[in-house]
Amino acid sequence: MYEFVRGKGIYLYDKKDKPYLDLISGIAVNNIGHNNKHVVKAVKKQIDKYSHQMVYGEYVVGPQIKLAKRLSKLLPDNLQSFYFLNSGSEAVEGAMKLAKKHTGRGKIVAMRNAYHGSTSGALSMMSDEYYSGPFKPLLPNIHFADFNEIDSLAVIDNQTAAVFIEPIQAEKGYVPATQEFLEALRTKCNETGTLLVFDEIQSGIGRTGKLYAFEHYKVVPDILLSAKALGGGMPIGVFISSKEIMDNLSDNPILGHITTFGGHPVSCAAGNAALKFLTKSSLMDEVAEKEALFRELLVHPKIKGISGKGLMLAVQLDSFEEVERTMKRCIERGVIIDWFLYNLECLRISPPLIITKKQIREVCEVLKEALD
Repeated sequence: MYEFVRGKGIYLYDKKDKPYLDLISGIAVNNIGHNNKHVVKAVKKQIDKYSHQMVYGEYVVGPQIKLAKRLSKLLPDNLQSFYFLNSGSEAVEGAMKLAKKHTGRGKIVAMRNAYHGSTSGALSMMSDEYYSGPFKPLLPNIHFADFNEIDSLAVIDNQTAAVFIEPIQAEKGYVPATQEFLEALRTKCNETGTLLVFDEIQSGIGRTGKLYAFEHYKVVPDILLSAKALGGGMPIGVFISSKEIMDNLSDNPILGHITTFGGHPVSCAAGNAALKFLTKSSLMDEVAEKEALFRELLVHPKIKGISGKGLMLAVQLDSFEEVERTMKRCIERGVIIDWFLYNLECLRISPPLIITKKQIREVCEVLKEALD
């Protein structure tokens, strides 16, 4: 068992001060690296002011406003109303409630092999019985379509409140949606009056080279979910929509969705600093080139292929046993790597965006040595 006692940049350090190159970013959280000085400064500054106050709307929470304003300038016109929470799972739950309230419908469609979280509503949208079965009964009226299979979209009808989809399926091994599929999905939702929800909890905040992956497709959702890297290492989640849609949570009942710590001032201050640092840097512009370098260097007889987009990549091996052995050999050599829930034959690569080309060459050599 490894215990890390501090982090800096792309590295985590153990008790003996041995550095480990973090190739998974705490599962796509530390996009701007560990212990970013701008985030640390913002957290300390906010802590010195106050750490919490009631967030139900009676009072203005300054850090929330600043983060919402910064995000709003980067998002389309229909994604300008923000509900901050503590995590990605909570963002999923809030979006489910919002979609049902806005449409007056109860049917939800999700994609097979999607992962949206472990709370009961999010778990209900998990098609894999191994993970969801032991916790039944879950939410009723959940239906599934097949990712990247246009014909399966027939399950969406005028009783459907929302379709939840990851533009890049995370736990299946970073599988991107096709352009044709997302366009067909957007059209089907428009035809049936169904809200389209993009879960960009892993793919957001620059990981694909855009702030959010939907920008590559130019297909805009009705509700956007973000979390993980948004907080710069602090816990945060948000669901984002139009004011017209979001207003459904303001009455009947009043306070239709509440959370004690949602939009916590310290997390929002951290998120604002992280987003400012990311957007003022060249990190997103460098993602495609760094992806290409990974793909160029990761050539080995045991590597069957690489899927994903940007700095969310899945390296296909031939068995979970090989994945386990490789992970063990990598961490012994000072490289942290991981696997996927639904694709046990893949290694996860999602390093901080600050990774340099020199570091990419270093980790690729370690990975190939581990495979040997």
